[in-house]
Amino acid sequence: MSEKDEFSHKIEEALRNPRNLGEMEGADAVGTVGSVDCGDMLRMWVKFREEGGKRVIDRATFQTFGCETAIAVASVATELIAGKTPEEALKMDSRELSAPLGPLPPVKIHCAQLVEGALRSALAPDSTPVNTEALAPTLLESFQGRDAKPKQIKLEPQE
Repeated sequence: MSEKDEFSHKIEEALRNPRNLGEMEGADAVGTVGSVDCGDMLRMWVKFREEGGKRVIDRATFQTFGCETAIAVASVATELIAGKTPEEALKMDSRELSAPLGPLPPVKIHCAQLVEGALRSALAPDSTPVNTEALAPTLLESFQGRDAKPKQIKLEPQE
């Protein structure tokens, strides 16, 4: 099976059985990010528990207006961060959060960056936005040239 076929198979599996999809009542933290360039948006809910005197992530859920890859990355990422402290989860970058799916095609790297951004928005709302310049360009950036700055927005929950 080729790398492309293996990636497609893993995406299909994640879509058939997405983990942690949907809103979470009583969440301790919520993070939302969106991308003006591609129109995707992702919101992540996080619930904590005490374990050994430390606060750890009990579970995380997500909702997205995004492509299949964004759904798959968010699904595997919510599994990966369970049991980690917020500090441990914040050390994970988009590559680590999407690792169970295998290497992402360059045009899909922004999906993992979206998940990383939502996680950072939930766990460290005042942190620096995800650096997308060091990774592969989006399709729009390819047309505009590599010097174009990515446009990302941060959406705040309405009360």
